[in-house]
Amino acid sequence: MDIQLKRGSLDVCVLAALLSEDSYGYKIIQSLQGVIEISESTLYPILKRLEAAECLTSYSVEYNGRLRRFYSITGKGRDKIAEYLKDFTQLLKVYEFIAKEVRKDA
Repeated sequence: MDIQLKRGSLDVCVLAALLSEDSYGYKIIQSLQGVIEISESTLYPILKRLEAAECLTSYSVEYNGRLRRFYSITGKGRDKIAEYLKDFTQLLKVYEFIAKEVRKDA
């Protein structure tokens, strides 16, 4: 996958992983496995950026004597997903045009 396209999709993938339930870093990575590759060193700056943008919130829960940070999507995060899907629909039209022209040229 093109690095620019991937970079633009990572934030939304992380937000989408939080739609059904709050989650923590490792579990987010597991839920994205097979969809898009993401490492812990990539995920945590994304989570921090999304929290600063008020697209998610975080809270800590004690688990086995340690604190585990959970993340929860906000209304602003849901709006970001909706905006991405709108943009993707427009981008899909561009891809379809390119594919059609390539088929005509073949």
